[in-house]
Amino acid sequence: MSLENSIRMLAGTLIIVSLVLYHLVSPYFLLLTAFVGLNLFQSSLTGLCPAEKVIKRLFFAKKAA
Repeated sequence: MSLENSIRMLAGTLIIVSLVLYHLVSPYFLLLTAFVGLNLFQSSLTGLCPAEKVIKRLFFAKKAA
């Protein structure tokens, strides 16, 4: 799986989990959805993505070594 697809999967998973937690636990979990959306927006403008750095270190560094 490519890095870009991994980031999309992470963002989608976080949104779905936050919506389920909103429904089952607390409306404050919508803040997680907002955070993911804002991160995607700033990433499109700046090209900096914190999730990209984390995923690279955890999963892609092993393949390069």
